[in-house]
Amino acid sequence: IVEEEMNGQRVDSAVAAFIPEISRSFSAKLIESGALRIDSLPCISKKRKLAAGETVDIEVPLPEPLDVIPEDSPIDIVYEDDDVLVVNKPRGMVVHPAPGNYSGTLVNAVLYHCGSRLSSINGVIRPGIVHRIDKDTSGLLMIAKNNAAHEHLSRQLSEHSVIRRYLALVYDNIATDEGIIDKPIGRDPKNRLRNAVTYRNSKPAVTRYRVLERYGRYTLISCRLETGRTHQIRVHMSYINHPLVGDPLYGPKKTGAAIEGQLLHAGVLGFIHPSTGENMLFETKPPEDFKEALRKLKIDTDIDNIKF
Repeated sequence: IVEEEMNGQRVDSAVAAFIPEISRSFSAKLIESGALRIDSLPCISKKRKLAAGETVDIEVPLPEPLDVIPEDSPIDIVYEDDDVLVVNKPRGMVVHPAPGNYSGTLVNAVLYHCGSRLSSINGVIRPGIVHRIDKDTSGLLMIAKNNAAHEHLSRQLSEHSVIRRYLALVYDNIATDEGIIDKPIGRDPKNRLRNAVTYRNSKPAVTRYRVLERYGRYTLISCRLETGRTHQIRVHMSYINHPLVGDPLYGPKKTGAAIEGQLLHAGVLGFIHPSTGENMLFETKPPEDFKEALRKLKIDTDIDNIKF
């Protein structure tokens, strides 16, 4: 029963307050699935404001058993404690299982390492996964080991306070030393495998870039994400006619890069620790295949010492 002090509060936050073991985002999913009734009437709007004296009933399902098989695959662990795991994902590894691809993913490996010590907010296929990077993008990911940590980290992402910087090689010479690409991204209406800058059914997307070195036909840049849309850097750089080298989806059909997949590395990750409040910052160097691609393109640079 809604008390006077909760009058006017959103139903999703009220449910999360009444049931401490579930998060606000999980309560929102339950509401949208039809699990909640107010004064015996169904309510599927998580934004609905409550009134004092109303009766709220919600059916919380039992946890689904994880059906993703743990696999003893090596993981490059950069940091770990009881709340957070930071890993350096290799190029070519998918983050979580998807139809037709249920093994060999980062989630399979993390399940073997952590067992049941992962958040359940994103369901049985993506336990602990707070954010993702593409299969052929290497670099840093934060993984939540409990629901409270997941909620805290997700909130930082939505508030754009997480530091995410990428190293990328793009085609041609970028004229300006730095820039901001503030263009919405949604599904490409001409190709459902791609995303595109579009104003139909899209979401805001902001990428900041800075030139690190120029090599004539190529430019090495640092990109900082303010939002986290699917393929964001790849879409935005292609939009300004500087697609990522090796990108088979947004770049030229003949890449000439002597490597399969985009040259993109998530090398810097920073966030506030969900329990201690400490500012955490991690950096990793680009992997060997990134360096090998540069050598094949006859680019001579000391990439390990480039600050991005």
